[in-house]
Amino acid sequence: MTAKDWTGRDAARTLREPTADDDKYSRGVVGMRTGSARYPGAAVLGVEAAWRTGTGMVRYIGPSRAQDLVLQRRPETVTADGRVQAWVIGSGTDATERDAAETAALRGILSGDVPVVSDAGALDLVPAASASVIVTPHARELARLRETLELAPETPEDHDARERIARETADRLGGVVLLKGAVTIVAAPEGWARRVDTGTPWLATAGTGDVLGGVLGALVAAAGAEGRTSLHDLAACAATAAWVHGAAGSAAAAAHGGSGGPITALDVADAVPDVVATLLHGR
Repeated sequence: MTAKDWTGRDAARTLREPTADDDKYSRGVVGMRTGSARYPGAAVLGVEAAWRTGTGMVRYIGPSRAQDLVLQRRPETVTADGRVQAWVIGSGTDATERDAAETAALRGILSGDVPVVSDAGALDLVPAASASVIVTPHARELARLRETLELAPETPEDHDARERIARETADRLGGVVLLKGAVTIVAAPEGWARRVDTGTPWLATAGTGDVLGGVLGALVAAAGAEGRTSLHDLAACAATAAWVHGAAGSAAAAAHGGSGGPITALDVADAVPDVVATLLHGR
């Protein structure tokens, strides 16, 4: 069965607009354990995107080099551990370079009681998770994850086949799969699946996946603050994050005129607030 398209109207229903009764905690606190000595910029991009999406607070835990860069870019970021409603882990990290202490810390997050967005260097730990998880792989990462889950490591390009393997992986994982691509597929157990096609080929550039992780972490934290943490709630957050990310990329590219022009990951993050505002005002 072909998944329905996730629309702007669907995305708008997932977003939460703050009220006069809110504070930074009730709007959602997202914890980010991302970036590395080799890829410190991933931490900056994810944190920037989370703030731009409208989270109440970002707690960043990571290497000192990445932490310094995060605070230089976003001094409002908190670098002390504490209560969060969602975690983002793995962006800008490599599992082959992870030490025992970091592995233990990630396993602790994945066995916790708040939802976890997992990417890149943390995907190998996800099969043992007891927390609710959203994985955000590209095709090659999904193939490796499927091997870990004892599924055939397929990397099809046809959208119907991509949807099939995303659904299959979600069922085996017991979590949400956001399969990145020109058309993003989001799948959850029990047959829930949606397609998101708001992007632009200009999004195929370094760091945009880190931006997506930050957007998604902010949305999941906001949902968590309201107690909306079922797998279908998390799947809706994932599809909305993909929609917002794609629309922001398209808006950033369109700023150059014509059919669009080159963008950077920070350009995408910078365009997120206008996308969110447009969705909220159009509800």
